[in-house]
Amino acid sequence: MKKRALQRVISRLEERAQAPSPAYLVPGLWLDPHGSLSTQSVVPEEYFLQSLRRIVRSPRRKRVTDGDMPGDWGKNAIAYNLLVRYGAAFDHNGDGRIACDPLASGWRETGTFLKAITMLPYIRSLGCNTIHLLPITAIGQDGNKGDMGSAFAIRDPYALDEHLTEPALGLGVETEFAAFVEAAHHLGLRIVVEFVFRTAAKDVAWAKEHPEWLYWIRADVPDRQPGEKSENTYGAPLFTPDELRQIYDAVGNGRFGELLPPHQIYRDMFTAPPHPDTVRMENGAWRGTAPDPRTGEMVTVRIPGAFCDWGPDSEQPPWTDVTYLRLYDHPDFNYIAYNTVRMYAAQLARPENIVRPLWDKITEVIPHYQTHYGVDGVMIDMGHALPAELKRGLVARARQVDPDFALWAEEFNLTPHAREEGYNVCVGPFMQTVRDTERFRGWLRWIHGAGLPVPFMAMAENHNCPRAVHWPGGRAYALYAQAMGAFLPGVPYLHNGIELAEPTPVNTGFDFTNEEVAQLPPAVLPLFSAAAMDWTRAENLIEPLRRVHAVRAKYAELLADATPGTVIPLETANRAILGYLRQQPGGKKALAVLGNSDWHQPQPLTLPHPNAKRDLLTNGPLPAVLQPGQVVVYAIG
Repeated sequence: MKKRALQRVISRLEERAQAPSPAYLVPGLWLDPHGSLSTQSVVPEEYFLQSLRRIVRSPRRKRVTDGDMPGDWGKNAIAYNLLVRYGAAFDHNGDGRIACDPLASGWRETGTFLKAITMLPYIRSLGCNTIHLLPITAIGQDGNKGDMGSAFAIRDPYALDEHLTEPALGLGVETEFAAFVEAAHHLGLRIVVEFVFRTAAKDVAWAKEHPEWLYWIRADVPDRQPGEKSENTYGAPLFTPDELRQIYDAVGNGRFGELLPPHQIYRDMFTAPPHPDTVRMENGAWRGTAPDPRTGEMVTVRIPGAFCDWGPDSEQPPWTDVTYLRLYDHPDFNYIAYNTVRMYAAQLARPENIVRPLWDKITEVIPHYQTHYGVDGVMIDMGHALPAELKRGLVARARQVDPDFALWAEEFNLTPHAREEGYNVCVGPFMQTVRDTERFRGWLRWIHGAGLPVPFMAMAENHNCPRAVHWPGGRAYALYAQAMGAFLPGVPYLHNGIELAEPTPVNTGFDFTNEEVAQLPPAVLPLFSAAAMDWTRAENLIEPLRRVHAVRAKYAELLADATPGTVIPLETANRAILGYLRQQPGGKKALAVLGNSDWHQPQPLTLPHPNAKRDLLTNGPLPAVLQPGQVVVYAIG
């Protein structure tokens, strides 16, 4: 599948070009990354053919390499994060909306792998050498939000989302994805795909054949509504203040054999898994028949939704479109709670309780994408909440297929433990830290003394938080945060749209007020509904980010060094100015980075190195005053 898929797509486009479709609109940046921002009219077949032929005829570029351990090429990565359905979407017919269904010509307005292929030169022009794809797998329907459903509601991790293919092409989503990876590799871009291994869509494909891989509750139990506190409804288990204190104390002190269970009324909602013969699909949801634990009477059962599993008093709204997989099986722990799906009780997390066939199925997901499509790495969603033994199995199996395969993780603490688990890149705390000047100053001091065991994602935003332009300073802050992180031992990371100064968030996962969440329902959030970015915005960050990444690439060897002492905090007389020096121990050459953390006022700059003359980001003289959010970089020695 992964070989010659690109040529198959080209051949099909050549066939279609004999009777081409009506013209439609595309962003000018897709046609020429350095050209006009204006929308352009193209004939789809001609546009795609020219784009793909141009890629194939270009010189093959090498993928980013190097590293001290398998998969460590990530320390030299500059990443572009893409939600294909959103980032490669456009209002092709100009009617002011993004249609969920294909146009009459068979071409989609929502993003597809074919359109993503044509975006690859643009992504490369930003200085990126790696693409991190948010989940691309088949999406469930039961409990879905918005008009498309969340990419994280995984119906089948072995199947791709059919919305990511062009019906007009008629080749299928597998061929289009294989062509996307092939084209990316030709341009020297590595592909990292994100997977979810702890949850699944409530209508997950495995339910019929393996109902024992899931939790089930009585179908007569209603779901708890937001703000409701009744224990007669299903939602996160409720605990008293005293019980919560006991839970936090036990978890905080590692006493996992003393974790309090939910109340009996909650546990009695759950039943044993139904026999496969009784499992059927009713109105888009799985139903089965199993004995009521209270009476033994056979009752109809359903798959429950999920909720935030930690802390046990979280007020996050329920996750109506996903459920937790039953990774362990023990009759005393037949329920979903913090102690069965996150802070695993010691009595449960034992080898004899492992649902081994499910673990084996999960462990083979990554090799499937390695062997069928040639992906270069995976990002493991909520990897820190998976059982340690399962994570070790995932890593070992992936490296068995490809020793240089990269494992990225949604791990926020940059500790040696992450390195020991085999991770090459972790999310880390930068995104929140950089917003607070004094906290960031302290973090730089910590890195100076301790170094970093794994690179972090140097990003101003991601798909779960407000866009960077939402914060005080707007575009100035967004560029400041990206530039201040780009020269640390991390992965400069562009969440799709930040370069366009896109204001609409993808999801309201964290850092939003209750009022903001109420104003951003799933109907307007790209994670759940059809949407596109504004590709014509004149006030964007494309050129400044290109310059940042060009300097990063020029000094890659120095900047990827994460050993203690290679990040040296710089102090000036002006507390609004902060920065750091990148210098290897004993090295004569160094790079200095200074930024104005005042988003409202210009600030005078007194250089710690008076002999420095030129700003590498502008190739002009170093200014005496830094504008709000302005960052300068200069070489020493």
